[in-house]
Amino acid sequence: MSSKFDQPISRENTGAVKYDARQAVFGRHDVIPLWVADMDFAAPDAVVEALEQRARHPAYGYTLYPDSVYEAMIRWYEARHQWRIDRDWILLVPGVVPSLHAAAMAFSSPGDGIIIQPPVYPPFFDAIRKTGRQVIENPLVEDDGTYRMDLGHLDACAAREDAKILLLCSPHNPVGRVWSRDELSAVLDIAQRHSLMVVSDEIHCDLVFPDKTPHQMLGRLINEGDSLITTLAPSKTFNLPGLGLSALVVPNPEHRAALKTVFDSMHMLQCNPFSMTGFEAGYRHGSLWLDELLAYLQQNRDFVVRTVNADLPGITAIEPEGCYLVWLDCRELGMSDSQLKAFFVEDAGVGLNPGITFGQQGSGFMRLNLACPKGTLETALDKIRVALENR
Repeated sequence: MSSKFDQPISRENTGAVKYDARQAVFGRHDVIPLWVADMDFAAPDAVVEALEQRARHPAYGYTLYPDSVYEAMIRWYEARHQWRIDRDWILLVPGVVPSLHAAAMAFSSPGDGIIIQPPVYPPFFDAIRKTGRQVIENPLVEDDGTYRMDLGHLDACAAREDAKILLLCSPHNPVGRVWSRDELSAVLDIAQRHSLMVVSDEIHCDLVFPDKTPHQMLGRLINEGDSLITTLAPSKTFNLPGLGLSALVVPNPEHRAALKTVFDSMHMLQCNPFSMTGFEAGYRHGSLWLDELLAYLQQNRDFVVRTVNADLPGITAIEPEGCYLVWLDCRELGMSDSQLKAFFVEDAGVGLNPGITFGQQGSGFMRLNLACPKGTLETALDKIRVALENR
């Protein structure tokens, strides 16, 4: 099926990390870049038009967040996720990753423990270590290519005296799980019994494949007394990560005050007129575009999983339920992590994220970004097939 998402967009020489950092990251500038988690698709027309209109106003001074920004976000989550967010719960902040650092500083002290569930998005580790906290690992359990939480071990981790926070990735990057209501309810029960703050990174919440069970917003499941912060952004949904604006949903006013104190201490609540404009336009006008995107991503997912599992011996693609990322199990190739990266870069000419960067549990895996024209994926997988034949 021909689609606007099939049309390649040249991103080279635009300062795009995914393209213009290839030489620095992979040692060559010509690898097919299937690594950084942004999409090789144009943002929705409504976002582009809104940014163009704002750019035509020649003054780009200090900017406030208008009520319409909050209203657009509230309506989006009520319509797409049946979650009613109170206006007072929302803090607009510079990004999800800074929010992880801010939460660590607001709700724990240096030396305290913060729980994560590896293999997981690398900045989770950074938010803990770079703020002087200690990583407590509650590894996911892999059962025949399917990942689940080890809830018994999570309970033991939460019971530790030094454990203060759980950083939850939902949907999970990189394994692509969309956690069930029962799993999330169990997490909340454990957290409440052990007075644990849960910081739920739900930046991929809109990117669940149409043939899978919809994402459950953790904020819809909380009970009185639960400590929860939800991180959200339109950046993954509408391909706007370079605009750098996200939101925290924090029902507890004391928790909001603690977070605001951290951001205020770094003077990080300044508003960018373009990030604000893109944020609102996406949430206000992006619904149809997202539906079309998800249908295209599902076709890409099916193509990648089918092709890898049929034509690339030694590699198994784990079918994701959410996110536009595919977790590739390469352990049967019998390579070390450094050899695996070299194989994909030097032999196949394809740039992927090494699984080891997501924690020791990612050793032997690679992460592939399928949010690009199908033709790009066809070329990349064919190059990997040839490289395997030539081993």
